[in-house]
Formats: sequence, structure tokens, C-alpha cells
Amino acid sequence: MSCPQRTAGPIEEIIKSTRLSLYNHELFCGAQAIRWELEEQNIQPLPSLRTINRILSRNDLTHRRTGHYEPKGTRYPSLPSNLPNLRHQADFVGPRHLRGEADSLRFYSMNVVDLGTGRCGIQPLFNRSGNAVYEALWAIWRRLGMPRHLQVDNEMAFYGSPAHPRGMGPLIRLCLHYGIEPWFIPQSEPWRNGVVEQFNNHYQQKFLDRVAMQTAGQLQEGTLAFEWKHNSRYRYSKLSGKTPLQALAQSRATPLRFPPEGPAPETPLQKPGTGRYHLIRLIRSDCALDVFGERFRVTPELQYEYVVATIDVKEQMLKLFHDQLQVDEFDYKLR
Repeated sequence: MSCPQRTAGPIEEIIKSTRLSLYNHELFCGAQAIRWELEEQNIQPLPSLRTINRILSRNDLTHRRTGHYEPKGTRYPSLPSNLPNLRHQADFVGPRHLRGEADSLRFYSMNVVDLGTGRCGIQPLFNRSGNAVYEALWAIWRRLGMPRHLQVDNEMAFYGSPAHPRGMGPLIRLCLHYGIEPWFIPQSEPWRNGVVEQFNNHYQQKFLDRVAMQTAGQLQEGTLAFEWKHNSRYRYSKLSGKTPLQALAQSRATPLRFPPEGPAPETPLQKPGTGRYHLIRLIRSDCALDVFGERFRVTPELQYEYVVATIDVKEQMLKLFHDQLQVDEFDYKLR
């Protein structure tokens, strides 16, 4: 029997995912904040505040932050990051506001850090849609070069939509077309992107809190100036006192790989025929693997262990790894 007062499944999943994203970024995550986010992403039909509150209550998503939970004694998968552009971490900052002569202008920032050299890339954007993320990363890669691995959290703008978990959103398609493997960190564990999270604080304190900007042009100009200052002048103990650009210059790695000249490719990109993308997940007591809202049953031996779920586009398979050993696989036809 249908229930006319119950919200359609896809919209409910989007509301839950949006609330989780806001919560993980330590932003306001009540019904009004969620509705603003859905409006930014052009979600239709736009649910009412009453509907959003009902969904939050029904799914027990009204609790406040009490600190993160990190299981003890579980081994977390590690990725190498000792060479330039071997691994980038990327994250959003925002929303923030520019105060001009008229109304304030809301903006976000896409922040990227190359773990091998400490170089940063910063690109302002004015919404958090998948296409805006796509274009922001393309602009950053034109300056930093393209990574071999890109590590992000579980923002819908990064993976696509919970309504189409196998659809490969714009970012995944862009990465795979250019030989980049996306990595999605565990849900509710933002500290796994700790390097870029720490840089976000630096960006807030040293730039946003200090530099007065009133227009989009001033924001873009100031952002590029701060990016250059950071990369050419800031010295880090982890780099033995070198600046990020000095660390790059002294690296004996292969030359950096840059995107083709010109603007980002037009969307939508065709679905790639090859490539891999990965999700790191903690298997909890229900022994379920969550892949962008889809759930797969796994062996009880993996309970409270971290696993890597690798989606092989060519083979149309989801392969499950624990301690670098494959322990299971599932048919995974991409749509």
C-alpha cells in the first residue's frame, strides 16, 4: 500500500546525504541549511522544511555532533604520497560571503593539496554542483598538474547522485578519461582527508579572515595571489624547511602531466570504458558495504575492518580488498 505522505525514495536519500555532508563539514545541518543546499543543486521538486524535518526525525538524524568515532586496532588502507602529484586531497570550504555595496555574494572554494610537495590549488566557485566542481578542478590541474590519485569525501558533487549510484558523476568521468583514480574516504570520517582539512584552516585564517574582498574579480585575483604566496614562500618542517615549490624543484620524479590547453571539456562526458575508482569503507555490525547508497552483504569476518571497494569499469565488477588481498567480488553493471 502506498503512503501519500511519505517522500519518494531518491529525494529522501538526497536529504540524508546532504545532511551527512553538512554535519561532516561542521556546518549548520538543520532543515533550512539542507533546503538551501538542495536549492543550490537544483533538486526538483524542492521539499518543504516540514518534509525535511520529518525525514530527519524518521531517520534519527537530529542528534548533535559528539566527536568522531575511530575504531581501535583496525588497520586503515594507505596510499603512497611521496612523489609530486601521486596523490591529491580535495575538499570544499564554504559557503562564505563577499560583502559588496549591495547584497552579499555567497561563494565556495575548492581546495586541493598535493601530498608529495605540499603545493596547494585554490579555485573559487559559486555553487556546489557537479559541473562547478568539474570546472574548478580542471582550472587547478592547469596550474598544479594532474594527479595519479584524487582523494575526496562523499559529497554528492564528487560522486554523482544517490538516485543513480552507478551513473558515474561528472568528476568520476573526468578523472577516468584522464587516467586519474578517484578515492572516496569512509563516511563520517573527515579526518581521513586531514592534510587538506588542515590547509582549509590555514586558508581561512591567513586569507579569508585577513583580505578584504567585495567582488568576484577581487576574490579570484586574491585567491591566485594567496596560492602563489603559499607555494613559493611558506616553509614546512615535513619538507625539511623547503617551500612547496622548492620541494617540487628538488624532486627527481617524472615530469608533471597537465590537462590539454583550453577550457574543461563540455559536459556530459561519455561514460569511460576503462579505469577504476575506489571507496574505503568501515564494515560495521550489520556486515554491509555501502557504495553510494547501495548495500552489499559481506562476510562477518570483515566486521569492524576497513576494506577497499574497487569498481573496475572495463570488467563491470566491484572487487573487495582487505589488507591488499581480494576477498570478494560482485557484478556491477554501470548505468
